Amino acid sequence: MKMNELGQTGIMISDLCLGTMTYGTQTDEADAFAQMDMALDAGINIFDTAEMYPVNPITAETQGDSEEIVGNWLQARGKRDQVVVATKHSGAGIKHIRDRAPITPSSIPQAIDGSLKRLKTDVIDLYQFHWPNRGSYMFRQNWSYDPSKQNKAETVQNIQDCLGALALEVERGRIRAFGLSNESAWGTAQWVRAAEEGHGPRVASIQNEYSLMCRMYDTDLAELSANEDVGLLSFSPLATGLLTGKYAADAVPEGSRMSVSPELGGRNTARAHEAAAAYVAVAQKHGLDPVHMALAWCVGRPFMASAIFGATNVAQLAHILDGKDIILPKEVLADLSKTHRAHPMPY
Repeated sequence: MKMNELGQTGIMISDLCLGTMTYGTQTDEADAFAQMDMALDAGINIFDTAEMYPVNPITAETQGDSEEIVGNWLQARGKRDQVVVATKHSGAGIKHIRDRAPITPSSIPQAIDGSLKRLKTDVIDLYQFHWPNRGSYMFRQNWSYDPSKQNKAETVQNIQDCLGALALEVERGRIRAFGLSNESAWGTAQWVRAAEEGHGPRVASIQNEYSLMCRMYDTDLAELSANEDVGLLSFSPLATGLLTGKYAADAVPEGSRMSVSPELGGRNTARAHEAAAAYVAVAQKHGLDPVHMALAWCVGRPFMASAIFGATNVAQLAHILDGKDIILPKEVLADLSKTHRAHPMPY
């Protein structure tokens, strides 16, 4: 499997990343263990989780269970040195996590305490901030996003202060690298600038949504990645299953994400289904599996550090891994570009 450097950290990660957000709800511990075994055997060395996981649904009762399951596997298998563990500090908005508190210098050590305990490890390889305090245009919020009321001085001060807290955690040996999630180009540039001014560790990655059907990253953030060595960890590279073709003809397979979250986080629209059908048709034209095609396209992007995929069960993971080394020929890439022009923003 192709390996990429995580920013400027010297940490090497596989171009596919195992996402764990269903561990503890849709995926039980036994299946999760089998998935992590299979992924590592296939060359995937980075697992991504978060203190707020699992999802579908998000509840106070299950909060932290995904980290617990990953931690139980790390403890049981004794392969901690073979895995890059990535997790996230929740931002403002979740009542049962620090009563909706934003990310601050005082919340960072507290959140790390909890994650380390659940993960049963002494160090987090990639520690990410899940949401910017000032808000985000991700998850369909772009339709009404209005940054005009942001307080720049407050944001910059918080960035500097949080980097200082992260620097202390690096010195303590509790985190190795720092990343962002659901961020903008301007926001990421402020984190880079603050690090260059000496306030703390340099941001190594951004975890934003990216797929054939969600390509906002292709402009400003792609330029930032190219010039600042900040790679993308893309989530939802299969567009929550739309690009697999399994929801064609109004099908809703039992146990699928749509069966437990019908709106797919705002992605379940008529235009989305039209676009998904067009991409599946490209795969069929070229004799490709649509899952393999979508992931191969994603990992082939020049700014990609790793594409985070999720598998509800081990059978789905086995299917994904069958296409892990596919490189798309130029004829397929040309057809995908034509399809993107016809369906530029499906949701």
